Amino acid sequence: MKSESIWSKALDISKKAVNCGAVIPLNTIKYKSNEECCDFELRFLRSPIPKYLIEYGPKRNPFIPWDTRLQIQPINEKHTLILNKYPVQIGHMLLITNSWKPQNGWLNEDDFKAILNVDNDTTGLWFFNSSKEAGASQPHRHFQLLPRHYNEIICPRYQWFCSLLDNTMDTNSEISHCISIRPRNKNKDSSSNDLFNSYKSMVNEMKIGEIDLINKPLKPYNLLITSKWIALITRKIDRSNGFSINALGFAGYFLGTRRSNVESLIKFGPEIILKDVI
Repeated sequence: MKSESIWSKALDISKKAVNCGAVIPLNTIKYKSNEECCDFELRFLRSPIPKYLIEYGPKRNPFIPWDTRLQIQPINEKHTLILNKYPVQIGHMLLITNSWKPQNGWLNEDDFKAILNVDNDTTGLWFFNSSKEAGASQPHRHFQLLPRHYNEIICPRYQWFCSLLDNTMDTNSEISHCISIRPRNKNKDSSSNDLFNSYKSMVNEMKIGEIDLINKPLKPYNLLITSKWIALITRKIDRSNGFSINALGFAGYFLGTRRSNVESLIKFGPEIILKDVI
């Protein structure tokens, strides 16, 4: 088991940040179905759509400098862990680069070293949106973490990805051809280089460019990282059926608004929505 001291610290700082208005949790209500919906979770906004969900790249970079009221701790000389101003859940964290790095550029080993630094203490569902078309709200490089205890369900589609990794998935999937997945190294001597090599391997498999030859990927993509696997999903656009889809959509988390075709999601499941963005 991990110590989760970073998570505890994030929760303590969150209380103060919410009280002073530095953190503004999404005001949502969870959809409750008569049937067991195990492959997605749907929430509805109680309030108007926040600007960050519909606008990309504000004039002022919120990470240079970042709001010190949100800071959890430095991770290394190049990264800092802060709270998400608009959290999906309390304790929702952002791992940001201290200096400008483009969200739509290639990730490097330093990024994965910082992720692993946090992950060794507090783990959960890591996700990354490579650009506006992949659901990113900011052009400054940032990774996101929804922390989970070791016995918690990571995300609604966790087992779906596990079956894809184990080659036991139903071949009728309409989105699996846009997904590359690799197992996480379970050895004690696993390093950031393992994650970085997995990333490069998936980049090559999905043919999104040569890291050493071009400045940025040829296609938008999402990353999902759990303690068991890392997955890369290529895509084309950021919206489908009135839903704004980032990496969390592929994990099975959907935020509904008045524009969303909720009926299709409930009736047919996530893939009917996700297939339109890939």
